[in-house]
Amino acid sequence: MPVILATIAVTLLIGLLYINFTGPEKKVETEIEHLYPVEDPQFLRSMGLLMGPSILEGNKATELLNGDQIFPAMLQAIRAAKKTVLFETFIYWSGDIGNEIADALSERARAGVKVHVLLDWVGSSRVEDAIVDKMKSAGVEVRKYHPLRWYNLDRMNNRTHRKLLIVDGSIGFTGGVGIAPQWTGNAQDPDHWRDTHYRVEGPIVAQMQSVMLDNWSKATGKVLHGRDYFPPLQPAGDQSAQMFASSPNGGSESMLMMMLLAITAATRAIDIANAYFVPEDITRRALVAAAKRGVRVRVIVPGEHIDTAIVRRASRGLWGELLEAGVQIHEYQPTMLHCKLMVVDGLMTTVGSTNFDVRSFRLNDEANLNIYDAAFAARQSEVFEADLKQSRRVTLQTWRARPFTEKLHEHALAWFGSLL
Repeated sequence: MPVILATIAVTLLIGLLYINFTGPEKKVETEIEHLYPVEDPQFLRSMGLLMGPSILEGNKATELLNGDQIFPAMLQAIRAAKKTVLFETFIYWSGDIGNEIADALSERARAGVKVHVLLDWVGSSRVEDAIVDKMKSAGVEVRKYHPLRWYNLDRMNNRTHRKLLIVDGSIGFTGGVGIAPQWTGNAQDPDHWRDTHYRVEGPIVAQMQSVMLDNWSKATGKVLHGRDYFPPLQPAGDQSAQMFASSPNGGSESMLMMMLLAITAATRAIDIANAYFVPEDITRRALVAAAKRGVRVRVIVPGEHIDTAIVRRASRGLWGELLEAGVQIHEYQPTMLHCKLMVVDGLMTTVGSTNFDVRSFRLNDEANLNIYDAAFAARQSEVFEADLKQSRRVTLQTWRARPFTEKLHEHALAWFGSLL
């Protein structure tokens, strides 16, 4: 009997792991053919019609560099809220910034503002109950995304990795920042990370609101709507944009396809800054193909300062074919680089929560803001160049000259990229 019970337990465990690490949809395996460049109107039609949400005009997105710029802007928007605040985040940990944001949200709730907070159950496991209780007692509606329950064990690996703040349905924030001490400051030392967030105004904020409310309804069963959440929005700038979202529960492959379509359309330059760069086969092939057709491909990843060393080793194990094709890979030196940025041909920029790994492309709920504007892309390229100056390039020669044990370790971990 013990043997039978043990066999059943192992079988159930294997089945549970399989369900949690494989999406419900068929994987994208066929390479996308290069048919047109980014500046071709067909590219915009494909991104807006084939890929998902409509591309809206009249928007303004402004980058905020590191905590010293990010958190004051977010707090200012929260404190000025008159009707609604919606906040979804993967990481919310205890600390001064967590308390400050909780205080601001609580004050607005006591003033009669409808405040809704969605925290990922895994990512926000380090937040003290006192902080959550403080918000709840003030009237903030706080929910956890996919908490561990016997009836949702098949979804425990599906996390919301989105970072969204929407105030009064008219001001939005998105990017890579989490609510934790590491994101405060100005990336001045290894204890304070390098990251970028974006303040957004214009019609695109309604799409940001829809993405947040989709997960809110999944977590609570409630549908929030009406003028307080979706007010009429006037043009705020001249940028064209779309808010792209993906989830294993519907369109898990859409973020990957969007990225592949952008990479495949490139004819001149692709600049990527990404915290967890563990690209699977089809993504690596797309980057290699771009480099071989003459596109300058540059990638900035974290160096020795990284919160998950195993991810860095798995990433390095996959660099061979990229370096051989001429892709430039640079490791950021001063501190942990947590950015998620891609600029294509100086015309299209995508920013948000998505990493270049299987977890983001197939397992997590993600959200990226796509902006089609040359001036915005030029500004993000300036930020990229500044980060590049503080990075060390890894050449094919230096990569091949790694110690044998290091190579063995990295290549072994690369096989388990989908589990990281």
